Amino acid sequence: MKPTTQTVATPPGDARITWHRAARPRLVLALSHGAGGGIEARDLRALAGALPAEGVTVALVEQPWRVAGRKLAPAPKTLDAGWTALWPALEKPGLPVVAGGRSAGARVACRTARDLGALAVLALAFPLHPPGKPEKSRLAELLDAGVPTRVVQGERDPFGVPAEFPAEVDVVPVPYADHGFAVARSAPPDEAGTAATITAAAADWLAGLH
Repeated sequence: MKPTTQTVATPPGDARITWHRAARPRLVLALSHGAGGGIEARDLRALAGALPAEGVTVALVEQPWRVAGRKLAPAPKTLDAGWTALWPALEKPGLPVVAGGRSAGARVACRTARDLGALAVLALAFPLHPPGKPEKSRLAELLDAGVPTRVVQGERDPFGVPAEFPAEVDVVPVPYADHGFAVARSAPPDEAGTAATITAAAADWLAGLH
């Protein structure tokens, strides 16, 4: 099916959802972008392209600041307010909703999952700490999600490599990948191989959710 777009009014401004619908969906995976980019991110594009065939409708969410053309993301409470306000639109298909996103979008999903009744959280490139500042950990946000959570993390992510997460966190490493899941040309996997790792990590986990 061709993607469709929907504009949703929220207190911080209009948000936009791009729907990539499955022919016979069993759940919705709602994914938002990070603070430095939009829904064109390689991991979000890969998931939107692959998961509808697995019965997962993917909703790529553009936060109001991005829709308005601003370059800087607002404070976390404003991000959470926009996400919370558009949540009913994500629930409208009448299916369970898995919250998720990359980087800052993953943090929003974790902070709001319990209150919104999300089935689970898919955290892509979770920014465990600012680069070079492991003492400023955001682990509490991840652990407080209150629902099953999977982290998909690049092995070269300066915001936290997989080994930095505690054992109780479900983390899938993406070999050679950085925070944007880019890999060096000299690395064994190419972009397609990296995308396949990300989509497999999501698809296998989503298949086990009930």
